[in-house]
Amino acid sequence: MILDIPNKMTDYSDTMAWTIMEPRDDMEFETHEAAYSFYKEYARSMGFGTAKLSSRRSRASREFIDAKFSCIRYGNKQQSDDAINPRPSPKIGCKASMHVKRGETGKWFVYSFVKDHNHELLPDQAHFFRSHREADSLKSDRLRKRKNLALVSKLCNAYQSFDSLENCIRNPHDKGRRLVLETDVAQLLLEHLMHMQEENPKFFYAVDLNEENKLRNIFWVNAKGMEDYTKFGDVVCIDTAYFTNKYKIPLVLFIGVNCHIQPTLFGCALIADDTLFTYVWLIQTWFAAMGERAPQVVLSDQDNALKAAVAQVLRGTRHFFALWHVLDKIPKQLEYLGLWNDTFMVKFNKCIFRSWTEVEFEKRWWKLLDRFNLREIEWIKLLYEDRLHWAPTFVRDISFVGLSTATRSESLNLWFDKYIQGETSLQEFIEKYKVILEDMYEEEAKADFDEWHEMPELKSPSPFEKQMSLVYAHEIFKKFQVEVLGAAACHLKKENEDERVAKYTIKDIEENQNYVVEWSQSRSSICCSCRSFEYKGYLCRHAIVVLQMTGCFCIPSKYIMQRWTRAALSRHTSDQKLEEVASKVRRYNDLCRRAIILGEEGSISQVSYNIALRAIKEAMKQCANVNILVARETPTTGLSIATASQTDEINQSIEKSEDQSASIKTSTRKVHMKSDPVKGKAAAENHNGTNLEVAEVDSFLASIFVPFISLLCGSFLHFDGTTFWCSYVVHMRSSAIV
Repeated sequence: MILDIPNKMTDYSDTMAWTIMEPRDDMEFETHEAAYSFYKEYARSMGFGTAKLSSRRSRASREFIDAKFSCIRYGNKQQSDDAINPRPSPKIGCKASMHVKRGETGKWFVYSFVKDHNHELLPDQAHFFRSHREADSLKSDRLRKRKNLALVSKLCNAYQSFDSLENCIRNPHDKGRRLVLETDVAQLLLEHLMHMQEENPKFFYAVDLNEENKLRNIFWVNAKGMEDYTKFGDVVCIDTAYFTNKYKIPLVLFIGVNCHIQPTLFGCALIADDTLFTYVWLIQTWFAAMGERAPQVVLSDQDNALKAAVAQVLRGTRHFFALWHVLDKIPKQLEYLGLWNDTFMVKFNKCIFRSWTEVEFEKRWWKLLDRFNLREIEWIKLLYEDRLHWAPTFVRDISFVGLSTATRSESLNLWFDKYIQGETSLQEFIEKYKVILEDMYEEEAKADFDEWHEMPELKSPSPFEKQMSLVYAHEIFKKFQVEVLGAAACHLKKENEDERVAKYTIKDIEENQNYVVEWSQSRSSICCSCRSFEYKGYLCRHAIVVLQMTGCFCIPSKYIMQRWTRAALSRHTSDQKLEEVASKVRRYNDLCRRAIILGEEGSISQVSYNIALRAIKEAMKQCANVNILVARETPTTGLSIATASQTDEINQSIEKSEDQSASIKTSTRKVHMKSDPVKGKAAAENHNGTNLEVAEVDSFLASIFVPFISLLCGSFLHFDGTTFWCSYVVHMRSSAIV
């Protein structure tokens, strides 16, 4: 029921049930606490947290006469920048506040009120703010739970059908399930999550309650995880190992990998069981938190319920079982083989890793089963039925980016085992969670720092190594570099060739193993039986040998994953096409080479220095004008383009500047050759008379003076979100431009 608020509010406690309107200067309150209660209710309805900013007492009576209440984001963070462990602060300079004073009658009135906020208001999540948490009645609890469910429904457009989710949750087999936790730990966890959301409103969490209103499942992810997903969310591993291995905490992790080959956390969950209903709720909730952007590939344990849930929710995603999950189950499932186990594993590995075609896989599979009498084993039957989800023979046209390994000891998931053991309690995990994130982000920050402050060392004259040193982030480049060097130990033999595909056998002397490589020059497509690209995300030494021997001296762009490049370090270039980034790299390298030449010529004398300096200043103006035109975006595509007339104008400017650049080069060389002071003076006068004509140079010179100065200073450069080191400029001076 909606009622009008009277002009005079003599007792706010009698009006708590009324619809809250914004403060007005004609409102009165019995006490300043009543005024604050009103402001809190107003804040709850609007969707922001409150705080008591200040209050003042009378020096004579010692009674309160002045008080100010504000939004929790009022003011700015007051903390030293060099704090060892800086605490997050919600303060972002918001001005929203209510100032009340005590009048002569003893009543309190609104002295001033600022309504506007500089941040988003969250009315549906207002109860999460600390200022609005209080003991509610049972009715309020039920209303809050309904509100939570409605909020999840609103946020989760990813749910294919919310009704179907409700049906899953309310299935008769689902009744009574709940999360088994220690006493009071569930409340501690919820308070921890609410606190994290107060600190950062972008923090996301959702809870699932059973029919008895007991906690059943819970999921959460922080803002950094959601941001990382936009750049590295192509492959996601749903790690249920801690749950299936009966750890004390039933933990599920959503894990990805960043451009430094480090694990990144896309979300955490605690689940009551491993039923279809639980996994549907979990994946739908995670999918919603990730902005309804489905990954290309999902990796998980071999679990039928999880398999069905992924198929139901992530319809366009390819689902595979992580290889180590499958291989890890073999000793447990085939324990009775005893002494035959080693022999079995040798044959099994040959079947799955050395079968290039499906025909070879089928032949070896059934031969293996007949030898060990396994045709009637139920688990083996299921493994064969799911072969498309795990066997390397059937993995093509995708990449697992290192998240699917043969053993868990090689898996990035192992990183979390440093913090989570079988006896780790939930309370301990809550305390460790912040440490886990801090350690993870510190490792990433270190890798970012090294990326910008080091240049990878080239160890061979290989054009592939030189090419990828400009594109790959350091860690992935080091791994690719091993493959380049290993190519020297590979012997190539051509088997056959038709109009479309050439087939080669590669003898890897180091591994004493033969591999098969197929290469289609027309499609720039290459595939090796070692599956390096599919499992690791970069080409192997066997493919490199074939490319080199067939006259292709650069890695095809389809085999350079954007996620591994330096461009992935910048949010501004994360969506750029790789070809565009490579083009910028080539232009940048050319400018760096020219910068050194200009620096050498311009430093010979004061005259040549003046000429170069004037030319650079003018070129910078021209570049600024050109870049403004190019940076304009069309409303339909959002791509940076210029109109036809603008393009012609730019081209004419560039052609003119190129001619003038040539004249400058000739003139400066003449000055360099004339070392006589008198002749030098005459030459200077000659140049001073023509400096207006030669000052307009190639617009590219606007960029080359900066790298030259940075080279002298030993610093680094930022070029459209991608950083290249000046130490490389020295290397490029005597090398061919890639």
